[in-house]
Amino acid sequence: MTESDRTAKKGLLVLCYPKCSTCRKALAWLDAHGVAYEKRDIAVEHPTREELSVWMSTSGLPVRRFFNTSGRLYRELGVKVRLDGGVTDDEALDLLATDGMLVKRPLVVGEGVVLVGFREAEWERALL
Repeated sequence: MTESDRTAKKGLLVLCYPKCSTCRKALAWLDAHGVAYEKRDIAVEHPTREELSVWMSTSGLPVRRFFNTSGRLYRELGVKVRLDGGVTDDEALDLLATDGMLVKRPLVVGEGVVLVGFREAEWERALL
């Protein structure tokens, strides 16, 4: 990575959950590749509705991709049924903003980049 690339990627925010093995693996990957980031515990300081809206728009991903579909809370709240029932993106964003444990992690946000979940090849393309 060139110095100009490092400069372009400054300001990365990684929202993660400390007990999540995938998050720990993703943070180790960032460290191993010398990518600077700020870490935020998604359970303690969950994303706001406004943040989620901007990130969804920047990513071009559907709102469903931002849900942690394997999480306990997702199942307990019957989120899949609600999403399948035709909630609007605005309603889905409102729901996501209620609890960080509903949000897929790790979530990486930087200038012009939003990565949802840890897919090494995708991260290499976006961050290196």
